Amino acid sequence: MDIPLESELAELLERLAETQQDLLGLLSRKHDLLLARDHEALAALAPEEQRLCSQLQACHDHRQQLLERAAEAGLPADSIEALTSALPSETAQSLRQPIDESRQRTHLLRHQSISQWVVVQRTVLHLSQMLEIIATGGQLQPTYGKGGPAENSGSLMDQAV
Repeated sequence: MDIPLESELAELLERLAETQQDLLGLLSRKHDLLLARDHEALAALAPEEQRLCSQLQACHDHRQQLLERAAEAGLPADSIEALTSALPSETAQSLRQPIDESRQRTHLLRHQSISQWVVVQRTVLHLSQMLEIIATGGQLQPTYGKGGPAENSGSLMDQAV
């Protein structure tokens, strides 16, 4: 028995909403763990992150299948929103709210992901600078010297020694 396109769209949007909510919860926990500097608990989140990534990929694949079926049926297949607008008005109206909510959650997810990426990158940069200070004893040494070969320099740019 073939499930109508409208109910499949509603099911897809419901699965996507659940996955996005789970991901927002995960990012919130991750934020708290970053603040607490709990590296072990952060590492323990990896399996859940992988599970959510798989669920998002499944939603994407299901979306692609729905759009392909819509194209075969002569309906707009550019996006779920375009497809929804081509459905009967009652169905389209009932799907607009979940689509708008999904778009808002996507924006929030993108914002939180970028924010956390920036925090992690700054932490890595800070740790790199700390290691450099430890390695050089806090004394900055020039890479190149005047008039002669530098005493300490990088291996990529050096003359054969």
